[in-house]
Amino acid sequence: MCLDCACGRPDQAPERLEPPHRHPATATEQPAPIAPGAVKPSAAAGPAVATGPLQSLSVGLRLLAHNDRQAEANRARFAAAGVKVVNILSAPGSGKTALLEALARHAAAAAQPLAMAVLVGDLATELDAERLRAAGLPAMPITTGQACHLEAAMVARGVDALEAAGHGLAGLDLLLIENVGNLVCPAAYDLGEDLRLVLLAVSEGEDKPLKYPATFHGADAVVISKSDLAEAVDFAREQALANIQAVAPAARVLEVSARSGAGIEGLLQLLR
Repeated sequence: MCLDCACGRPDQAPERLEPPHRHPATATEQPAPIAPGAVKPSAAAGPAVATGPLQSLSVGLRLLAHNDRQAEANRARFAAAGVKVVNILSAPGSGKTALLEALARHAAAAAQPLAMAVLVGDLATELDAERLRAAGLPAMPITTGQACHLEAAMVARGVDALEAAGHGLAGLDLLLIENVGNLVCPAAYDLGEDLRLVLLAVSEGEDKPLKYPATFHGADAVVISKSDLAEAVDFAREQALANIQAVAPAARVLEVSARSGAGIEGLLQLLR
C-alpha cells in the first residue's frame, strides 16, 4: 500500500473510474540516481490526512488534478523537444526490463537507429536501471520509497536528471518510462506520455485484463510478453485475446519474446 494514493483503503483512495485523458503530442555516462523521497510531488499538496470519506475523496481528487496539470506541462515539454514518450505498465515480473533490453539491441542494429533513454521506476533499488545501462541505454532510476506508481512530477525531475547527465530530450527519438510494477495505481496517473503500453506475460494467466480492467482499458497497446513460454505454461491464447478485446477493444495487441526476439521488430515499428 502506498502512502500517496492510500490504495487498499476505499475511504481514502482518490478514485478515477476512467483512465486519465491524454492528448497526443504533435550512454555511456552513468547518471546519479534520484534518491528515495526526493520526488514526492504530493507532499506539496499537503498530507493526505482527512476526517471523513468526503474530505478524503476531495484530497484525492486534488492530488489527481495536481498531477494532471504537471502531466500537461510534461507533454508540452516533450512536444517541444520532438521526443515520443511511452509509459510502460505491468505487474511485477512480466518482463518489462528484459523487453527494454531487447528493444535496445534491435534498435541499435536497425537500418534507422533510434536514440532512446529510459526512466526506471522502482520502490527501492537501481537494479533495473543498471541492467539497462549495461544494454547501452541511458537510464535514470526513480526510487519511489513507498509510492506504488510514478507521478508526473517524478517524471519531470527524472527528465531534469537525464538532461543534467548529458542526455537531453532534443537528442532523443524515444523516451521510455518503466513504471513501478503494479496493475492498479499507475493506471490513474497521466505522466504526459504519447503512448501507454501494458504488458501481459503468458505466465500471468489469461484473466488479468478482466481482473484489472482500468489498466487495460487505458492501454493504447497491449504486449503479450514471454511468448516463447506459452506452450510450457499452457497459455490459452484465444481466451486472452478475447479478454483483451472485451476490456480494451481499441488497443493494438502484439505478441513478443525478449528471449527469442519474436515480435520485437513489430514493436519497434509501433514505437517509432
